[in-house]
Amino acid sequence: VFGKDINLTLVLSNLTSDRKSVRVDMSASTILYTRRAVAEILKAATSVELGPKQGKHIRVKIPYTHYGRYLTTDKRIQVTALCEVMRTHGLKLLVEKTIILEDTNIIIKLPRRVVVNKAVSLEISYANPLPEPVSRCVLLVTLMNQQVKINLARLAPRERSKIYFEFTPRRAGPLQLQVDFSCDKFSHVKGFVTIAVAPA
Repeated sequence: VFGKDINLTLVLSNLTSDRKSVRVDMSASTILYTRRAVAEILKAATSVELGPKQGKHIRVKIPYTHYGRYLTTDKRIQVTALCEVMRTHGLKLLVEKTIILEDTNIIIKLPRRVVVNKAVSLEISYANPLPEPVSRCVLLVTLMNQQVKINLARLAPRERSKIYFEFTPRRAGPLQLQVDFSCDKFSHVKGFVTIAVAPA
């Protein structure tokens, strides 16, 4: 989840009846959706001895403090592990994983029934998932082809807050409501709901 430390486990298994020495070079970078690297956030190397038919786990932690300021709006991190079996004429195995960090910031609560030409009040809650305060918070609400920009107070570390948004639907049928939350440390955290508007 965005704002939390990332914990990964690399599982190595020796499927042969011989003892193996494996060198593991690990790296991680923040990337764009095109897979172009933005910034390297982890570089580590270790060696592992594997007995016959033995498996081992290598645990890797990427703290938020290492990746936070380098993350793009795509919220993607590419992790690679190059595993080289020693004394086997350069036998190598490359393991790659792309991590897409989830947002859990926006929660939109609707009343049980929404009716044409009757005012509706929605509860929109938003959060700062980071271990540091954020300021210049803005909520952009898009509904019925109109955008409303709402400036919000700063949020303390891990703080959740909420606002109430009132509108009056003018026609029956499905209505899309989209919320976009940005601040000085991250941007474009989105949430949306489809509202079923009943006839009057």
